[in-house]
Amino acid sequence: MQGARTPRDRPSSEALHELQQITFSPPASAKAGFSTATGYRIKRDPTFPSRNKTPRDRRRPDPLAGVWDSEVVPMLEDCPGLRPVGILEEPRRRHPDPDPNVRRTLERRIGDWKAQHGPEKEVMFRQNHEPGRMGLSDFTHSKGLDITIAGQKLKHMLYHFRLPWSGFRHAEVILGGESFTALAESLQAALWQPGGAPKEHRAGYLSAGFRNHRKEDAGDMTKRCRLLCKHYRMKPSRNNRGVAHENGATCCPHGHPEREINDALALRGSREFADLDAYRTFIAGIVGRCNARRAAGISTERKLLNRLPNMRTTGHEETSVRVTSSSGFILKKVFCTVPLLLTSHRLGVRIHDDRLELCPGSTWQPALPRKRKGSSAKAVHVVDCRHVIHSLKTRPMALMNLVYRDELFPREAYRRCFETALKREGERSACRLTVKLPAPAHEENCEALLAAEIDACLQEGRLPEIDHLRARFAPAAGVMPAVSVTRATLPGHGDLPGMAGAS
Repeated sequence: MQGARTPRDRPSSEALHELQQITFSPPASAKAGFSTATGYRIKRDPTFPSRNKTPRDRRRPDPLAGVWDSEVVPMLEDCPGLRPVGILEEPRRRHPDPDPNVRRTLERRIGDWKAQHGPEKEVMFRQNHEPGRMGLSDFTHSKGLDITIAGQKLKHMLYHFRLPWSGFRHAEVILGGESFTALAESLQAALWQPGGAPKEHRAGYLSAGFRNHRKEDAGDMTKRCRLLCKHYRMKPSRNNRGVAHENGATCCPHGHPEREINDALALRGSREFADLDAYRTFIAGIVGRCNARRAAGISTERKLLNRLPNMRTTGHEETSVRVTSSSGFILKKVFCTVPLLLTSHRLGVRIHDDRLELCPGSTWQPALPRKRKGSSAKAVHVVDCRHVIHSLKTRPMALMNLVYRDELFPREAYRRCFETALKREGERSACRLTVKLPAPAHEENCEALLAAEIDACLQEGRLPEIDHLRARFAPAAGVMPAVSVTRATLPGHGDLPGMAGAS
């Protein structure tokens, strides 16, 4: 039917413009591709239909008419950073009967006002990154992860390294702050994983790399940071103070690994880890899966990175301490115990982020865990029970007021046993029993089993007996085999194997 109009007959803007320029006729309508009725309507009124609509008037009174110009706008001009919910409380306080549904209207009106009269915002200029040119480092806090190690909440940070072109990532668990030791060890681990170093290394405003204490030293790089970058032939740089988006290629993606860690922890069903190594393995697995998705780009950028040196440079601090008569030393306001034989000796110490390595002579001994003194007045001790327990057995009453008594107990069961014995039998018996408990644990290497036995005794309402524990965990008595030796006679000496023909 010629006069009928279908959705396909709806004229385009180009067709309307063409029809407005010519005198209407049925052939012109057919040529434009729509019906004759539409052509007659356009001839009567050539205005677009969307422009013929009259604006809809307000259907209800403006709830902000009495407070917008007089109260809200002055608050926005004085404090542009105020949130709408904060601004809403002031009119509610002054006017007893506000509209309960005014919050959404206020938020929308404030958004429109800021778009026209608000403060200017800084422009972010996106950058093109060249492969192999830049690597970025930064530290981020991990307070929201709520990680616990053996029941104790882990206070830590995450070091984050990134190659922005390929998206390569590396993450390390940092127990201390943004120190040079943490930066050097983590950065070198990140560089040796892809097998190359970028031409430029950019870090945040880190005191580990720059002297920021005084304004005149703001651009002074520390000697250690400069030598570290020189070792890997990298040009060091940093972003300005308080301008994190200059290091945005690594600062912005901080949320991605944290969200991935939170998702992985939720799927894991627990935020508890047996030890620190298990947590570090967990983080390495998450970052490794992120790098696996970018394997092609990482392989391409690896070819453009600088070759690594033959070996890593020093990533720790070195100092020397003297062992006192307390069989320990004080380093950075933390007391650490050592074996009794090292008393009065001077030790070399390598300070890492999570451990201390000791060298009494030319041999480095097993490392001690490192702790840090916080802002609290409570003293911090790193105590190994094996270092002092044998000397403490000769003077058991010294345990009563020992300054590091709480740190001396290797497990919680030993502390509960001491407190129970103190209540039931007094100080002398409690100290004598407690100093004898760790001895079989260290001698037979059964600390966990002994702690479980102590817990079982305490649950039964009795104290453990040291003789029973020694018999329970003593090694099985070995049986020496009977060996009979037959003495050879001198006449038969020549008949022994190998002696034939000997003169």
